[in-house]
Amino acid sequence: MSKGKNQHVTPHPDGWQVKGAGNSKATVITKTQKEADTIAKKIATNQKSEVLIHGKDGKIREKNSYGNDPKNIKG
Repeated sequence: MSKGKNQHVTPHPDGWQVKGAGNSKATVITKTQKEADTIAKKIATNQKSEVLIHGKDGKIREKNSYGNDPKNIKG
């Protein structure tokens, strides 16, 4: 199975949006960042990709992987 597109949670004039990497349009627009994050996690889990959560300034503040982690992690 190939890896899906990473999902970005970013600010939008109407609230927050979930947008697949490289997409020109938002997958969904929500009122809160929490709602957008929940939706992005579901998509990323299904696609075995990552969620990148951006702050209001647009900078990435959190990154989570759903099913695409390397197998040999020590720690």
